[in-house]
Amino acid sequence: MTVPAHEGDHRAAALSLADVALLAADRLPADVRDFVDGGSGDESTQAANRAALDALRPVPRVLGGTGEADTSATLLGSGAALPLAVAPMAYQRLLHPEGELGAARAARDAGVPYVISTLSSFPIEEITAVGGVCWFQLYWLRDRAVVLDLVRRAEAAGCEALVVTVDVPHMGRRLRDVRNGFSLPDDVRAANLAPAPDAGPAAAGRTAAHDRASGASAVATHTALAFDPAIGWDDLAWLRGQTALPLVVKGVLDPRDAARAVGIGAAGVIVSNHGGRQFAAAPPSVTALASVLDEVGGRCAVLLDSGVRGGTDILRALALGADGALCGRPVLWGLAADGEAGVRHVLRLLHTELREALLLSGCPDLAAARDLDVVRL
Repeated sequence: MTVPAHEGDHRAAALSLADVALLAADRLPADVRDFVDGGSGDESTQAANRAALDALRPVPRVLGGTGEADTSATLLGSGAALPLAVAPMAYQRLLHPEGELGAARAARDAGVPYVISTLSSFPIEEITAVGGVCWFQLYWLRDRAVVLDLVRRAEAAGCEALVVTVDVPHMGRRLRDVRNGFSLPDDVRAANLAPAPDAGPAAAGRTAAHDRASGASAVATHTALAFDPAIGWDDLAWLRGQTALPLVVKGVLDPRDAARAVGIGAAGVIVSNHGGRQFAAAPPSVTALASVLDEVGGRCAVLLDSGVRGGTDILRALALGADGALCGRPVLWGLAADGEAGVRHVLRLLHTELREALLLSGCPDLAAARDLDVVRL
């Protein structure tokens, strides 16, 4: 999936994340492209995420007299070059052989946290070994002993936060994957999870996610077998007592859930509709952000996820009061387009765009951005 030597100027010509998306689309098989870009149901939540962000217009200030903009931030106690983390995303070797290792190296060099997925295609330990700030994202599995083992591995590997995704009691019906009968190739697996108990030596590392079936998504089948749909607040409270890592709850849209997360000791919540890949009628994440911020009242960090497609979107999140944002699919586009170098380019674009957005809105730093008024079209 790398850019051939004679095509090296294509990356330089990718002046926006939309340009990177086009490069990725040219390099990916149709079923993998659908797996990355698709959403649940009619995919209207994805469109709503974008429309809601576009409808927010921060009102610029003038004559600030600074001439520079500082994008540096603190996220969950760690310094970052900008208020951004790379969102957790599964099976990144689907996009490029470097997979999570290339993406994590790019995040390290960009100075932003990289969130390792439970379903990463390289083990936790190999990803954290590249250096930089890593957080570990946890899906709640049916076997609590496996959950605890993953937490202990994340701690031992040096992860600096634990991000629990709570909006997948059941995988949303992603029609593109169903139509494609999508399954993982044999060389891509959930490296942090053990193979099925009945798998023989020839099938080591395989799971139900590899078993192609007409009219079904193998990945959804695997999720149904592995994830515990009955996760509840008592489970999170138990987990809070098992680790000293900052606990972040990802997938919150209702302010009442944000309040409960704070009540069990969460250090942060991520306002997210899973990029439009779960509940097909969910509100846009940015529409839910203000009420969550009001409910939390500064008692924990609040980050925005879903639909972030440029530095101006990060500014929008800041202007509403968020501590920062997560970016997902564009990182996968960069990985597909040019491996680690492609992700590095995506993160550089985001940094450049945020700095320019701060300058043009009269903000010398992130604190000033949070003081901007916002007009809703």
